[in-house]
Amino acid sequence: MSKAKVINVKGSEISVLSSGNDDYICITDIAKTKESDSRAADIIKNWIRNRSTLEFIGTWEQLYNPKFKVVEFDHFKMSAGLPSFVLSPGLWIEKTGAIGIYVNKGKYGGTYAHKDIAFEFCSAISPIFKIYLIKEFQRLKDEENERLKLNWNFQRTLAKVNYKIHTDAIKENLIPLEIDKSQTNFIYANEADLLNIALFGKTAKQWREENSGAQGNQRDEATIEQLVVLSNMESINAMLIHQGIQAFERLFQLNQMAISQMKSLLNHPSTTQKLK
Repeated sequence: MSKAKVINVKGSEISVLSSGNDDYICITDIAKTKESDSRAADIIKNWIRNRSTLEFIGTWEQLYNPKFKVVEFDHFKMSAGLPSFVLSPGLWIEKTGAIGIYVNKGKYGGTYAHKDIAFEFCSAISPIFKIYLIKEFQRLKDEENERLKLNWNFQRTLAKVNYKIHTDAIKENLIPLEIDKSQTNFIYANEADLLNIALFGKTAKQWREENSGAQGNQRDEATIEQLVVLSNMESINAMLIHQGIQAFERLFQLNQMAISQMKSLLNHPSTTQKLK
């Protein structure tokens, strides 16, 4: 899961977490708008034990979760309505392997539900609040899309400027003759990671292992300043390759350059302000 985002819905803060292309909304926060903090958990338990709720979330799981345990789901559905029937989000997840609802601990703790399910929960709590929630959630997604569009356009522009220079230098100076495609790709990957280490301090693989829930890679998550420096580094690295400088020495020089240029850009934010 990515870092939580918070939207303000009619004066109440509602946390939103993203996992890949899916968004999960904190239904604990939604429940708090109806009752006190101490009653939020009871509201969710009363909602999830309802037969119509079970049919909705069970159908959702069967559509999107191939590992959903239908037999356990049927057992819960048959018990719904009985005075003795008690169900919590944690028990639902444990017994059925559900993925549409999960319990988060820590700073943004609470019960989260996929947006489809969260909106359904909101319908039961307050249909009017649901309208405002959908509006603010859509505003959040529109802002994210605009930001991603800007970053993608900027990265594309930088790539056009430096890609050919960089790859031509690698072809001419580092790739031996008569090698197969897999060996060529390995050399390209090494050169990409040389830049990654010089600027970010870690390889692409190391970053992925530390950020397993992220959608893209460390370059996708880079700031505008880092992308500017990365663009410059590609050009300088191409020049150093042409000069026959070994990878270890190039790494040292590029790292010093990255430090110097990042300090300069961060000390003069107006330089990149127009790109943000």
